[in-house]
Amino acid sequence: QVQLVESGGGLVQAGGSLRLSCAASGRTFSSYAMGWFRQAPGRERDFVAGISRGGSMIYYADSVKGRFTISRDNAKNTVYLHMNSLKPEDTAVYYCAADALKVTATPREYDYWGQGTQVTVSS
Repeated sequence: QVQLVESGGGLVQAGGSLRLSCAASGRTFSSYAMGWFRQAPGRERDFVAGISRGGSMIYYADSVKGRFTISRDNAKNTVYLHMNSLKPEDTAVYYCAADALKVTATPREYDYWGQGTQVTVSS
């Protein structure tokens, strides 16, 4: 079992920034690819960003490319999502997830999920 706990969400005005953190415990963190997803009410859970086990392969959704940055610190068992130039449409619950195989954009392929952290961007 892997436990994932997101933090860092909150209320921010459009154009502002937030940094989300995802702290992992349980099995070896470095053996998992990690992803960030988000879900707004009544909508699908969408891929935001993903990072490989060693951090060398990184992928972003087109909607956040150039604004968000994913990173990981395996020594701290933590994945980060730095969010800049936030827009109201970024408002959602943000989830981190762990994948034992590789980075994908498909939620069902991830093995573990956090409980999510709310990000609200005011207009």
